Amino acid sequence: MTRAWLLPILLGLCGVLVAVGMVAKGSPVLAAVLLVGLLGIAGVNSPLLFPRSVSASEAMRRSAEDGRPVVYWRAGCPFCMSLRVRLGRDARRVYWVDIWRDPEGAAEVRAANDGNETVPTVFVAGRPHTNPDVEWVRGQLPPPSSRS
Repeated sequence: MTRAWLLPILLGLCGVLVAVGMVAKGSPVLAAVLLVGLLGIAGVNSPLLFPRSVSASEAMRRSAEDGRPVVYWRAGCPFCMSLRVRLGRDARRVYWVDIWRDPEGAAEVRAANDGNETVPTVFVAGRPHTNPDVEWVRGQLPPPSSRS
C-alpha cells in the first residue's frame, strides 16, 4: 500500500466504525448518511479522481514532444484537488505525476521548491510554477487536436 491510499482507507474505516456504532445505538439513517459522506470524502482524496499518473521522466519526454504541461501532485492535497476539479475535462490534456508514487517526480518538485514537496507544481517548457492559477494553466495548454 502506498501513502496515496492511506488517507482514503483511514476515512473509509472510520466511516464504517462510526456507522456500526450509530446503528447499534439505533440511528441507522444517520449512520448511512455519515457513511456515505465519509466514503465520498475518501473517494475525493484518493488517486481515483485524477487521470492516470505517469513517471516524471515519461511526462517530461511527452511534454517536450507536444508542449503539454506536467502537473506534479499528491493525493490528499486540497490545492491539487482544486486544480484538478477546476480544470474539468482539460485535466486530461496535462500529464499528472504523483510524487508519492514517483521518487524522481518528488525530487523534481523539491529541486523547484527549495527542498519542499510543494504541490501542485506545474512544469511548462521545463520551467516550474508552484500552485499556479487554473486559468493560467488552461492558457498553457496547446490547442486540442483531433486525436485528443
